[in-house]
Amino acid sequence: MTSVSRNPLQLPASIHVFERGWLSSNNVLFLGREETALIDSGYATHAAQTLTLLAHVLQQRPLDRLINTHLHSDHCGGNHAIQQTYRCRTSIPTAEAGKVRDWDEDALSYRATGQQCPRFGFDDTLAHGATLTLGDLSWQALAAPGHDPHSLVFYCATEGILISADALWENGFGIIFPELEGESGFAEARATLELIATLDIRLVIPGHGKPFTDPQAALARARSRLDYLQADPMRNAQNGAKVLLKFLLLERQQIAIGEIPGLLATIPLLAESNRRYFQISDAAFADWIVAQLIKAGAAASDGTTLFNAG
Repeated sequence: MTSVSRNPLQLPASIHVFERGWLSSNNVLFLGREETALIDSGYATHAAQTLTLLAHVLQQRPLDRLINTHLHSDHCGGNHAIQQTYRCRTSIPTAEAGKVRDWDEDALSYRATGQQCPRFGFDDTLAHGATLTLGDLSWQALAAPGHDPHSLVFYCATEGILISADALWENGFGIIFPELEGESGFAEARATLELIATLDIRLVIPGHGKPFTDPQAALARARSRLDYLQADPMRNAQNGAKVLLKFLLLERQQIAIGEIPGLLATIPLLAESNRRYFQISDAAFADWIVAQLIKAGAAASDGTTLFNAG
């Protein structure tokens, strides 16, 4: 599912939101008088659709700049295709520069999650406090660790708009990935929510899901969810395991059940999560995740094959 959000959200005329379905993140396109720009490029397998959406709104204009909130594959997997098509200037979070320059797929999480991301380059970086003009409006980049240690969000004070990536959704936030590897993430996620609470916001454009206009209610739900996860980190591990297999199922549409234990064992983040939290055999780990997805209606099985559903 993809939709282009305009009014009744009362977006400035220079901002177009492409609300994407999984596997891609939302894309935010800015049509300034002097420059066009896109925040986040979606997943690699959706790149053709991303290019079609861009061409439809840009008409004959070039895309001048591409910006990534963070470098998870669903937010930057379309970078390569967009760079090849538009030869645009690309900006990434400062802390990720060395990893992209060396194309370290372990440090960039693509090998760790079993997801694909064609290699891309960058021209410059953005750090906390940077200001930039997008769609003829002034935006500030703000550090938003938690889901990803190096994520940025973008805030336009004059319009009261926050582009929140995966730091805040209408109902929660993205997986707290650092905690799956034994690193600190809950405290950082909480600090990010508290930072967002200090901003005067009328509209949030999240990384996934529709834009929304009640940030305080969303923050209350996010804090409650964070309290629930932090009270028992196993809950975050369970959620992460289900989401990561569902992501692979969305991409492939079906997976032979007999192959799933070996598949999970070859994905470092899942293998580490099992070692750290579940502490069960690969087969038992696979059985648990499969059963959970089927129970939730997110997958179906004929006994030999797991199919995407929901």
